[in-house]
Amino acid sequence: MAPTGLELDQPAPPLPDLLGKGLKSTPDQIAIVSAERQMSWRELENASATLAREYLALGLEPGDRFASLMPNRIGLVIHYLACFKAGLVVTPLNYRYTHREIDHALGVSGASILLAHSERAEDLAASELVPDLAFGTITYGGDRETRDAGAISFEDLLERKTAAADEPATAGFPRRDGRDPAAIFFTSGSTGPSKGVTHSNDSLRWMIASAGAAFELSSEDVFLPGSSMSHIGSFLWALSTLAVGGKVVVARTYDSHELLPLLREHQPTVLAMIPAALIALVRDHDLQPSDFSSLRVCRSGSDSVSTELLTEFAATAGFPIDEGYGMTEVGLATLNPPSGVIKQGSIGQPIAGYEIDIRDDEGNQLDVESVGRVFIRTRSLMEGYWEAEDATAEVIFDGWIDSGDLARTDEDGYLWFFGRKKQVIVHDGSNISPQEVEGALDEHPAIEMAGVVGVHDEVHGETVRAYVTLRPGAESPSMADLMVFCRDRIGYKAPEEIVVLDEIPLNPTGKIDRTGLKRMAEEHLHPHGLAH
Repeated sequence: MAPTGLELDQPAPPLPDLLGKGLKSTPDQIAIVSAERQMSWRELENASATLAREYLALGLEPGDRFASLMPNRIGLVIHYLACFKAGLVVTPLNYRYTHREIDHALGVSGASILLAHSERAEDLAASELVPDLAFGTITYGGDRETRDAGAISFEDLLERKTAAADEPATAGFPRRDGRDPAAIFFTSGSTGPSKGVTHSNDSLRWMIASAGAAFELSSEDVFLPGSSMSHIGSFLWALSTLAVGGKVVVARTYDSHELLPLLREHQPTVLAMIPAALIALVRDHDLQPSDFSSLRVCRSGSDSVSTELLTEFAATAGFPIDEGYGMTEVGLATLNPPSGVIKQGSIGQPIAGYEIDIRDDEGNQLDVESVGRVFIRTRSLMEGYWEAEDATAEVIFDGWIDSGDLARTDEDGYLWFFGRKKQVIVHDGSNISPQEVEGALDEHPAIEMAGVVGVHDEVHGETVRAYVTLRPGAESPSMADLMVFCRDRIGYKAPEEIVVLDEIPLNPTGKIDRTGLKRMAEEHLHPHGLAH
């Protein structure tokens, strides 16, 4: 029988009213805090309502996609809440995107406006689509004196007072249907450039409620999401905490210089980080065991958590890491129960509102302890990939989504992760498509063919390794030059290692044999030398 989480009685509050519990019970207590600023529930509600009215006053209409290119800031949370109130579709972009990737996401989503941090001005200037956005760009941060004439700033919008400013914060906003899109997240699959994962108002509300139940969140909790709120994980951790009236601590960066003061001053009860950042924190020479003393749970995921990290964290903190599993398409799907048994190395049990099937390649349900493909059914399932019906149909069947990942279930209903059947590479919590990296390499005049795989890494989850063949007669480039060439095109997705082969192995259909390359990588075969 498929493992199933508990039933949920109801979803989270409507997205425009997400702050309702905190507003009603403790309106003047702190709802959100960072090293820079703090805001009460009343201040957060009023700021998001003001911003929502200003967004609509620009001419935006419900359903318009509002892209953001932002690091973690309290302002980003205000922006999300404002979009929910105004009926706009939040469209977060990975903050590490290059100008080409920014253009891809803007083109796919049809976004008509962009909120971007001022430090990304160079990439925006190199973009082909940003100058033609219907409602332009709103700039976050930077000096007012250096802004372009006529530029709209996020800070200025928050200071404005429209004619409706004296109305109650929740008044006068359009209401959208439950199935209307509320958010588009971009995630790389194994078959090419990023697709827009589209969540509706309803799917987000169920997802928020499930995450809150999984972490056993209450108004007494203080949650520190130690990763990007432009990705589904920390986006979800922040909103699920606010929905139950808990406090959110915003980490602007994920290094110990930022995190240790936040841990010490705000005493979070829940911490969530990707493994690469968490192991760096655990190994920081300034860390004291007491820095984790306020925590009741530390969740790590997005990448596989190494045995080394499990051991070092438990030795330092005195309690184990809680692993889970999720996808942008469904949110958090499994977690070791925080107040129950935490099985080290397991990704836990299905959380409330989720059902999981382990199936073979023919779609048959497998017995306990058998490794198979992970299928998930939940009311938190995405509506589909934005304007990509064929891609959606490839993964959703009769209400179930095929994750492409492999796992087994034990006798107690805990799941154990066995890797990705898809060939997507997961590096520091971000998905990287092998084809996208290969495409960048193929643009180089000296490269005849390229094949790309992920190689297991204790710190980063996986690193990107490329195998290439050179064109006959072409001048052999240095590996360093090849890496720079790729970084100019695909940024952080560029390979960390490049191996030159006499020929790339092909499968019987003539396609690149990534399984063979993966095997080669695992056997550490480096025929013509490896560039690091």
